[in-house]
Amino acid sequence: MSPRERAEQLVEAMTLEQKIAQLHGAMETIDIYSALAETDLEELTDQFQVERHVAAIEELGIPRFRITNGPVGVGRGDGMPSPRATSLPMTIALAAGFDVELARRYGDVIGSETATLGQHVLEGPGVCLHRTTIAGRNFEYFSEDPYLSGSMGVAVTRAIQAHDVIAMGKHYVVNDQEYERFRVDIEVDEHVLRELYLLPFEMLVKDAGVAAIMSAYNRVRGVYATEYRHTLTDILRTEWGFEGYVQSDFWSCRSCAPAINAGLDHEMPDAKWLNETNVKAALQDTSLEIETVDRALVRRFTQMFRFGQFERPYAPGEIDARAHGAVSREIGSQIAVLLKNDRAVLPLDKDAGAIALIGQSAFVDEACLGGGGSSKVDPLYTVTPLDGMRDVLRDLESSATVTKVTVADDLSNLDDAKRAAETADVVVLMAGLIATEGADQRDPNMLNDQNRMLDELLGINPATVVVLKDSNPVLMPWIDKAPAVLEAWNQGAEDGHVVADLLFGVVNPSGKVPTTYPRVEDDTLYAGRPERYPGTVEEAGYPVIRYSEGLEMGYRWFQAQGIEPLFGFGFGLSYTTFEIADVSVSAPDGANAPVTVTASVTNTGPVSGAEVVQVYLGVPEAGQPPKRLVAFQKVFVEPGASESVTITVDPMATNHPFGVWDYTAQSFVTKPGEYTIYIGNSADNTPHTTLLIVAERIG
Repeated sequence: MSPRERAEQLVEAMTLEQKIAQLHGAMETIDIYSALAETDLEELTDQFQVERHVAAIEELGIPRFRITNGPVGVGRGDGMPSPRATSLPMTIALAAGFDVELARRYGDVIGSETATLGQHVLEGPGVCLHRTTIAGRNFEYFSEDPYLSGSMGVAVTRAIQAHDVIAMGKHYVVNDQEYERFRVDIEVDEHVLRELYLLPFEMLVKDAGVAAIMSAYNRVRGVYATEYRHTLTDILRTEWGFEGYVQSDFWSCRSCAPAINAGLDHEMPDAKWLNETNVKAALQDTSLEIETVDRALVRRFTQMFRFGQFERPYAPGEIDARAHGAVSREIGSQIAVLLKNDRAVLPLDKDAGAIALIGQSAFVDEACLGGGGSSKVDPLYTVTPLDGMRDVLRDLESSATVTKVTVADDLSNLDDAKRAAETADVVVLMAGLIATEGADQRDPNMLNDQNRMLDELLGINPATVVVLKDSNPVLMPWIDKAPAVLEAWNQGAEDGHVVADLLFGVVNPSGKVPTTYPRVEDDTLYAGRPERYPGTVEEAGYPVIRYSEGLEMGYRWFQAQGIEPLFGFGFGLSYTTFEIADVSVSAPDGANAPVTVTASVTNTGPVSGAEVVQVYLGVPEAGQPPKRLVAFQKVFVEPGASESVTITVDPMATNHPFGVWDYTAQSFVTKPGEYTIYIGNSADNTPHTTLLIVAERIG
């Protein structure tokens, strides 16, 4: 039988009570809102992590259904204590790699470890967009661009599910901020929803066959996301053909019959709403039909049968920590972004003499794991900055020595750091930001007055490098004083090794900025516009956020408004230089024909490295931003060599590269007109352009 046929027969054999028991998680029901008022989210998830599952029904052969968080590694999982796993770089960092193969390897580690630990579901990837730079959960999401986010998310999803683990795309949809996430209403135009915020989810469904979707906390157009039929059924299932199941985010379910009728299939982590009392009452008053209950169960059981989870015994094994750590180190070295490198300060000489590491404890004492909240990984091991640098220098047979000064969070010992900077041969300043689920940042500045710390330490020693360890873009008022700046991100367990590899040129940085860095907060789309963020309280009594900027979000905002960012989308330097030349565009007649872009990439510098060829499209339609990313390809090139690149932009692709949402057709339509194809190495550096005449196409 097919997985669906098996699921249907199983549901047919179940009693009503058994069916209801499978609609929800097994955690003891609590008042989440009161609990959050009394404690923080991390303490709460620590308290209840043992019960991230659906209870087994042994007489029917239904196993305990084990669920773990995990956009950035296997996070809070079923079992006490929560399983330990490889702490990987944050998802925003992975997106900076602009490399779907890196994403595949990342997902492969996560899928492998989830299976090894006996878990059935990995709650990830997260593909909401970075609408603001201060959103607390941006570290779990890829970028501000829907195509980049979708491409990386598809690769991660396929790799996870290759291990017979259910991947769960989240948080569906427009959960792009943490502020008042349990109450806030998002008002967004349909074309904006379709062309930006739904697009990565559409790619997960159509291109990766994602088995599950997690519904968000927030309201959408006045209706809770867990009850919004337009997104849960009309779009997700009827239009996209999704065959998996929809799970609530933890405690995002707000009703019984309305939620199941709209398309929600599974409540987590408890039975606050989909319990026996509510379900039986709804069946009795016919606000809910038994066939709808059966539908919800068939959807989830089908995916469990699809991945052989009924037959698989629970036999958790041991993760190969060193092997997976080595993969994490390789990935980490390919995603760091070299933001500035005046006078070729980097890479550092391995025999640089006395090296001083200086920074606050979170960034200089321990590996920067990042990821506060339910996705936090309990690491199998970590490599501190000091140990990592000493390891790499030893491998390089270096004569250099390394010391560390930990600056107090209140900067009370800043004078000690200044003296260390004066006497060292090389100074490495480490600073950054660790964001967390459940709270947005107050502003894009690093915490604990780190901007003042850097401002006072820069300029003391000309051989000074700033290493940023961020989970969001940050403001850099001290940037003009810094000779070199490397964005290393929250790297996870291998932090110490990765940063040292990059600083000493063992690896050449090749990451690109996945989300625009503003010069000042006033340049952002929400500055002076509280209706855009954090929202305004209106007659209904809950906060309302209006996406009134429309399609002008991320680099689209900066370009449409003529604002020069500090570091734009797609930007990233290297220890070598590249030339993109011999660019040509082949566009056969016909609106459905793929467009082929070819180019040569020459390494004109002294060391091997990688460049990312980026293709953008200018759409000749009123209200469209200047450019949208439609393709990219990372290419590794040896010094003095050239590599050819061929990139195909398919108008029929799931991301609708040429399409705009048409309200009359209720579909994506390629409008007739003169399109501009831009080729370069960032959104703001596309020197190669080609005009393309396109006929109309619907679909």
